[in-house]
Amino acid sequence: MKEQAQAMVMASFVGDSLALGAHWIYSTTKIAKDIGRMEDYRKPGEGSYHPTKDKGEFTHYGDQAFVLLESLAEKKDFDLEEFSLKWREMFKDYTGYIDQATKGTLLNISNGASPMESGSSSNDIAGAARIAPLVYCLRNDPDILVSSARAQTAMTHRDPDTVGSSEFFARIAHCILTGGSPSMSITEVTDKYFKDTPIAVWVEKGIESKGHDSVETIRAFGQSCHTPDAFPGIIHLITKYEGDLKEALIQSVIAGGDSAARSMIVGMILGAHLGMEAIPEAWIFGLKRAEQIEALLSSIG
Repeated sequence: MKEQAQAMVMASFVGDSLALGAHWIYSTTKIAKDIGRMEDYRKPGEGSYHPTKDKGEFTHYGDQAFVLLESLAEKKDFDLEEFSLKWREMFKDYTGYIDQATKGTLLNISNGASPMESGSSSNDIAGAARIAPLVYCLRNDPDILVSSARAQTAMTHRDPDTVGSSEFFARIAHCILTGGSPSMSITEVTDKYFKDTPIAVWVEKGIESKGHDSVETIRAFGQSCHTPDAFPGIIHLITKYEGDLKEALIQSVIAGGDSAARSMIVGMILGAHLGMEAIPEAWIFGLKRAEQIEALLSSIG
């Protein structure tokens, strides 16, 4: 399980970094013309939301997931207060993009809110996309994993469906690490924990779409950050490319919009399923914090 869990974390960070060069470009025509298939990392171009970033670095989502990984390595467990403190420290002198969920959370904290109360009202899927390090650390305790995944998401995004999405993908990742396939795990978790919920509807839409073109499908579902838009596209990519992590992440990026959060979750799930050999070597070698990630994972155990 441990090697698959390491691949799960690495693939999630790789997904974020691969998306960096095209993140929040909504025109798939522009992506196709200016970037192409996104086979490797690229420095963000002119007009990007990430002008301070270089290829192989992270978006602000990956940076937050890295802070979570550092916190877990330090405590060997999830400590919401510690994560909140490290998260706030990162944003004190942050030169990357600061989104509305972060601004809202920082404002709530400045007004006296505790980490359990600080979350913005945002329903961006990014709040659920940071969890790969958490799944790694708590992979042997699924109940604590679920409560911790929900808590870390709610710290910044308190929208109920976004918090629920964090639980959903934590459960899926855990099922895969213990021997399930992505498709089987998605069906079982949905039936057991999410029947008659919006998540069940999004799962059904995603699965039903897997025979269709990914770029067109994700554009139809919605390319945005918002959980109702993003969720079915994530399920589409996981189930359509269950045996091909590389193609899943390429398709995620060329589909445009909030490809970073989408790719972090897809990478996490397919990394857990397919292992390190499914991640192109060039993507690991080109990831600027790859060695730090490996060292922090080793520290957690």
